Amino acid sequence: MRTTRRDIVICLAGLTACGKSTAARLLANKYNLKYVSGGTTLKELAQKAAGAEKAGKGWWETSHGMRFLQQRLRDSSFDRQVDNQLLRYAEEGNVVLDSWTMPWLSEKGFKIWLEVSPQERAKRLAQRDGVSVQEAAEMIRKKDGKTKQIYRKLYDFRLGEDYSPFDVVLDSELLTSEEVFDTLSLIIDRLVLKRGR
Repeated sequence: MRTTRRDIVICLAGLTACGKSTAARLLANKYNLKYVSGGTTLKELAQKAAGAEKAGKGWWETSHGMRFLQQRLRDSSFDRQVDNQLLRYAEEGNVVLDSWTMPWLSEKGFKIWLEVSPQERAKRLAQRDGVSVQEAAEMIRKKDGKTKQIYRKLYDFRLGEDYSPFDVVLDSELLTSEEVFDTLSLIIDRLVLKRGR
């Protein structure tokens, strides 16, 4: 049976600086789907509740972002609020969810994990945020460690270790953002929309 447009839910996940947000936005634009980012929603809640400064990319790696990660370890209400919002979007359909949790929490959706080594992610983060590769590697180590702790404590899943919820795991280590997008588009056309042979 052909998938109807309202049935489409795509979940993208991957660790810091793997390119998931870029890929998710491009896919949402191509398929005319809503784009929703769990990380952006969490950041907005942090800025509202804690009076943190507004910032764009790289906010999670700042001192404010790291303090918020620590706060989330003590208080799960932020995560639960965001995840409940994302689950509602999944129920409505017609959405690309840029989220670490939805592959585990939602029964709906085509779930994709982007796999990139810590070394390559550090290079990408360094370029994006204008820091040294060593600084970026340390930021990633701290952020990934805290984030894994949060989700292990809250939902008992192993982020970046358990791939069982995913329909596709794409090693995008050597791919440009355009190549990731092209590859995912082909996968979605064939496996989600059933285009082609």
